[in-house]
Amino acid sequence: MSEPLLIGKGEWEQRILPEMANRHGLVAGATGTGKTVTLQVIAEQFSRIGVPVFAADVKGDLSGISQPGVENPKIAERISKLGLTDFRFEGCPVAFWDLFGEKGHPIRTTVSEMGPLLLGRLLNLNDVQAGVLAVTFKVADDNGLLLLDLKDLQEMLRFIGDNAAGFTTKYGNISTASVGAIQRGLLQLEEQGGANMFGEPGLNLLDFIQTDRSGKGVVNILASDKLISSPRLYATFLLWLMSELFEVLPEVGDPEKPKLVFFFDEAHLLFNDAPSGLLEKIEQVVRLIRSKGVGVYFVTQNPIDIPDTVLGQLGNRVQHALRAYTPRDQKAVRSAAETFRTNPNLNVETAITQLGVGEALVSLLEAKGVPGMVDQALICPPGSQIGPITDQQREYAIRNSPLFGHYEKTIDRESAYEMLRAKAEQLAVERERQVAELEAQKATRKTGSGRQRMTPMDHFVNSAMRTVGTNLTNQLLRGVLGSLTGGRTRRR
Repeated sequence: MSEPLLIGKGEWEQRILPEMANRHGLVAGATGTGKTVTLQVIAEQFSRIGVPVFAADVKGDLSGISQPGVENPKIAERISKLGLTDFRFEGCPVAFWDLFGEKGHPIRTTVSEMGPLLLGRLLNLNDVQAGVLAVTFKVADDNGLLLLDLKDLQEMLRFIGDNAAGFTTKYGNISTASVGAIQRGLLQLEEQGGANMFGEPGLNLLDFIQTDRSGKGVVNILASDKLISSPRLYATFLLWLMSELFEVLPEVGDPEKPKLVFFFDEAHLLFNDAPSGLLEKIEQVVRLIRSKGVGVYFVTQNPIDIPDTVLGQLGNRVQHALRAYTPRDQKAVRSAAETFRTNPNLNVETAITQLGVGEALVSLLEAKGVPGMVDQALICPPGSQIGPITDQQREYAIRNSPLFGHYEKTIDRESAYEMLRAKAEQLAVERERQVAELEAQKATRKTGSGRQRMTPMDHFVNSAMRTVGTNLTNQLLRGVLGSLTGGRTRRR
């Protein structure tokens, strides 16, 4: 069994029990109070005992965890105060990831794997528009039309819109206005760089759960300094990652240590304006994912940004200083104070506003899952570098990663876009052939006076051609939905 993980000292040592680490956690505090360094310290400790870590790096500072730290007077003073006799400077094995493929391995999923619920959240759709998007996924799924990237979804929406009347009986009414709204949303998403998020090869989540040759857990860092400028994209993507971990990983119960620890920085973005259905999904994932051996740690400025239904599940808590300048701030201080197990020697509400940088109120789960008594503690210094690494160091780490070359090459296999376009082209050629045959028949039936004699068959064919424009749509509908078969679109 792994030794408890020291993260700070107050009246007593503050250690995270590895067997309780998948009961989730919270790191909160105002800007500049030391949240990122605390995250770095906790991530180092997990890596040291062989637990892989995922963390979003919204400022670029966390990249320093890949390099050994260097001694300076402040760190030396902290080491002395805490009496750390076995402290050493060392970095962690790191894998860098980037949705845009600029500061790490490209990280993608498919449209089908994202699903209509999260994609509707990403596009900020109303209920009617979300319903149309769900129908689009259902039609594609029923007919083996793979939705891999945005052009697949755009082509599918165009097809659904052009043939809306034909889907009414089986799928219900489809508003062409809603189709247009979704298409506009996809264009905006492309402008934000969201198209990079979709395609193949999609992320193999097992690539997050790796150790190096010495047995240390790999720290997976998602470069998010650019991504965070599109908050909805950032939050939705991380929620998808968390949801996929829940779906893909097997049940393990309560392991001796987590299989993965997931840090969700700027966690308030996950809950901003989220519809009730999505909030319920988040609550469910957080509640159940611990049985998959995954610990989720939310990092945010203010604990009241986290809904109570989620906050109540976060057993390991590190609370840095809060400011009490406004009524909302004062409410946050009271709320944070009330969540801790009382310490008779500590006025928590007062202490929260007086904590220095690198100090925190800490309450960690004890052996039986009971929250420990709150303690005002000094957080240990990290053994790795504080602050960002250079571009050259990052590039070296990326190119020397065993993953390099796999995700950098995109794959564009046949999917909904190619299949629908091919069928449309085939029907267009067929129409041209029918028109040419009609013209040839007319030419052979010319009378001597130059007038055309109409046979009963001519009347029938002309009647059919007058409606060929309308029937072409129906032919496309029957051709695609009648001849194609396929299973689920989700890639496993």
